[in-house]
Amino acid sequence: MAAGLQQVHPSNLFIGLMSGTSLDGVDGVLADFGSQPPRILAHASAPFQANLRQALLDLNSPGDNELHRAALAGNGLVRVYAQVVQSLLQQSGVSAEAVRAIGAHGQTVRHRPGEFDGTGYTLQLNQPALLAELTGIKVAADFRSRDVAAGGEGAPLAPLFHRAWFGRPGQGEALLNLGGIANLTLLRADGGCTGFDCGPANVLMDGWIARHLGQPYDAGGAWAASGRVLPELLARLKAEPFFQRLPPKSTGRDLFHLAWLDAELLASGLRRIDETLAADVQATLAELTASTCADDLRRHGGSGSGRLVVCGGGALNDYLMSRLAACLPGVQVMGSSDLGLPPLQVEAAAFAWLAWQAVLGQAQSLQSITGAKGARVLGCIYPA
Repeated sequence: MAAGLQQVHPSNLFIGLMSGTSLDGVDGVLADFGSQPPRILAHASAPFQANLRQALLDLNSPGDNELHRAALAGNGLVRVYAQVVQSLLQQSGVSAEAVRAIGAHGQTVRHRPGEFDGTGYTLQLNQPALLAELTGIKVAADFRSRDVAAGGEGAPLAPLFHRAWFGRPGQGEALLNLGGIANLTLLRADGGCTGFDCGPANVLMDGWIARHLGQPYDAGGAWAASGRVLPELLARLKAEPFFQRLPPKSTGRDLFHLAWLDAELLASGLRRIDETLAADVQATLAELTASTCADDLRRHGGSGSGRLVVCGGGALNDYLMSRLAACLPGVQVMGSSDLGLPPLQVEAAAFAWLAWQAVLGQAQSLQSITGAKGARVLGCIYPA
């Protein structure tokens, strides 16, 4: 492989790194955007150690000495990023000098666009200067804050990449990313694009199974499949005003967290959660994800929603995928692997693409996605 890759023009090689709301670890890809079609040359991942995961999780809520803890957590995160970069280079036989830039998203710990002072903020922990030092590669980071400064939601950013990678001339397409949060991309036949967050995907299910079974996620959705949906609880969860908001809209752990779920459980009269009822709650959370995503596709998808392409960790949850299909009769629900890009590589590939656009100085128009005032160059550059 190494000999073949030496023929690739180095300016077209980019690495993308993604650590999402699920806080399970880092996914990375090495992408060649010079080939037609673009290619993923390598994929690597690394889990978070328990202490780093807990530190990042804790920073989603107010606490003591946050600035100090955030700085150290950012350092720890970047060291995992650097490990993934090294794995990508080793797999591919590509040298660090041949990679034009790394796109490093950082770890979102607060997301409050438009709030408080009319501008609000989005905060991704990262230390891109340290990443440039550790890898010897230019780093593009901080992709969301310019969009927020321009009046946008700062999220989702993946629709831009979805259009570039999955768009089909003259045809519509719907893509659903099921990470910690679910976000939907709608590509129109005329080349137009919109996208928005639907609500929780894995964030509540992961938290609930960790609390009750000590597992990081519900493998294949087996635990959810063992329970039954609680209609009254589902109706109460779906009454959350976020689900009725019109796009542009985005969300995260600031709203959807276990304390939010606990309050809804108490309000529903569910105070004693035994083993059977815990599985029922998990089934209800899976139904919340499937039904709210289906609602949004029906509401906003128009005539281009005959096929739904699913990526992110949720695409590997067989039960969740089956519930999505049941909620969308007449819609073909398929994983992104069927289109040549495995579900766990899509978001990392998106940030490789965003790094490419940032290095080129290409402004991206997010008006139809985030509500920003106009096209802006997204991302800041940290030279090697």
